[in-house]
Amino acid sequence: MKALVYHGPGKKEWEEVPDPQIQDPTDVIVRVDTTTICGTDLHILSGDVPAVTEGRILGHEAVGVVTEIGSAVTGFKSGDRVLVPAVTKCGRCDYCQAQMPSHCQTVGGIGWIFGHLIDGTQAEFVRVPFADTSLYLVPDGVTNDQAIFLADSLPTGYEVGVLAGGVRPGSTVAVVGSGAVGLSAILTTSLWGASRTIAIDSNKFRLEKAYEFGATDVVEVGPNTVADVLALTDGLGVDVAIEAVGYPETLLTAASLVRPGGTIANVGVHGTPVELPMQDMWIQNLTMTMGLVDTVSIPTLLKMVASGRLPAEKMGTHHFTFDQIDEAYDVFSHAADNQALKVVISPS
Repeated sequence: MKALVYHGPGKKEWEEVPDPQIQDPTDVIVRVDTTTICGTDLHILSGDVPAVTEGRILGHEAVGVVTEIGSAVTGFKSGDRVLVPAVTKCGRCDYCQAQMPSHCQTVGGIGWIFGHLIDGTQAEFVRVPFADTSLYLVPDGVTNDQAIFLADSLPTGYEVGVLAGGVRPGSTVAVVGSGAVGLSAILTTSLWGASRTIAIDSNKFRLEKAYEFGATDVVEVGPNTVADVLALTDGLGVDVAIEAVGYPETLLTAASLVRPGGTIANVGVHGTPVELPMQDMWIQNLTMTMGLVDTVSIPTLLKMVASGRLPAEKMGTHHFTFDQIDEAYDVFSHAADNQALKVVISPS
C-alpha cells in the first residue's frame, strides 16, 4: 500500500510500505476512505514531537471500511463504515473507566497513538488496536466529509473548550482563535445555550467563517481587543474564555477577558512557558482548565450531526486525493494565505 511516511524533521514521503497486519486479537484493519491533516502533524514535521521516530506513518484521523477483524472483535464486521478517532482506548484501565482515555494506560499512558507511537491514518489502510472500544459506526445519514471532523477537532473544541469551560444556558463566551478547533468550540456553544459567542482572530476570513459557525459577534485582534470585548459584555467580561491557539499572548488575552468567577479553558497546544499574572488573577475567583481531548463525546456529536444540528462538513474547505497529499500539506501549513480551515483527503 501507499502511505505518508515521516523521515525526520521537515521530511515526509508518499511511498510504498507493507500492508498492515492483524497483530492482536482485538485489532481490525480499516481501508481509509477519508483522512485529514491536524496541526499536530505540522508540529511533528517541525521536530517538536521526539516520540515520533523516522519511518512512522503520519495521521490520526480517518473514516473508512473494516476489511479484516481479529479473533476477539465482536462489535464490528468486515464492510462496516467506521470512524477512527484520534484517541485509542482499552476501555478497562483506571483512566478509561474514569472517562479519561486520553491517558489510557494499556496503550502506553497516552491515548493518542496513531501517527505518534504506532503507524497512522494517512495511508490506504490502517491497523486499529482495541477496535471494540475505540471505533464508532458511522450512521448511514452521515457523510465521510462530516464524520472525519469528529475524529479530533470537533470533540476537542467541545470537550476541552465548551464542556471543560462550563458553558451553560445564558453564558457569554469568547473564543480566542478561529481556526478549526476554535470554530468547533463556537459551533458547539449552541448546544449549551450560550447567549453570546464572540470570535477573536487576526484573520478576516476566519472571522467571516465564525459567523457561519454561530458566533454572535467577531473582534479583530488589535490594540483594542480587550476593550471591544468588554464593550460587548456591559464592561464585565465573559463567563468563559476559550483559548484555541497555543501562544503565550493568546492565553494572556483570554485571561484578560474573563469576569470574576469565570473560567479560562485552554485548548491550544503550548510549546513554550507562559507567565500568568497570578497577582491579579487569584482575587478574581477564576478557574482555569486544560487538557487533551478524550473523544468520549463522539456518540453525542454523531447524533447531532446526523440530525442536522451540527453542520460539521463546513469545516472542510479544500479537497485532495492521496496522490496530492503534498499539496494538501502545503495548503494546510499556509492556511491563512489559502483561506483554509481543514483539508479533506481521499483516494480519488
